[in-house]
Amino acid sequence: MGIRLSGIVIDATDLDRLARFWSGLLELEITRREDDWISLGSGLALQRVPEPKAVKNRIHLDLVADDFADAVARAAELGATPVGDLQESLWQIWQDPEGNEFCICVS
Repeated sequence: MGIRLSGIVIDATDLDRLARFWSGLLELEITRREDDWISLGSGLALQRVPEPKAVKNRIHLDLVADDFADAVARAAELGATPVGDLQESLWQIWQDPEGNEFCICVS
């Protein structure tokens, strides 16, 4: 019996807002849209949930940027906020507009 990862799903209270953020940041097209679900590309989806994020994520995305300065500028422009400073000259923790943590990493 094989098990494989099909994709990553991020909970959202405002699907449209997070779809604009993640599709803009990762340059992914919306490939499927339902009332409570939006797929971006083939491996990332957003799922509507009624409750806002309350605690730190136990799993997060590490995004590797070809141009770190451009990536963090785009993330901020799209509504993300940095959680701390650049660490070890390699990565910085950010939060999307709903508070989901992710890292932007130097290529």
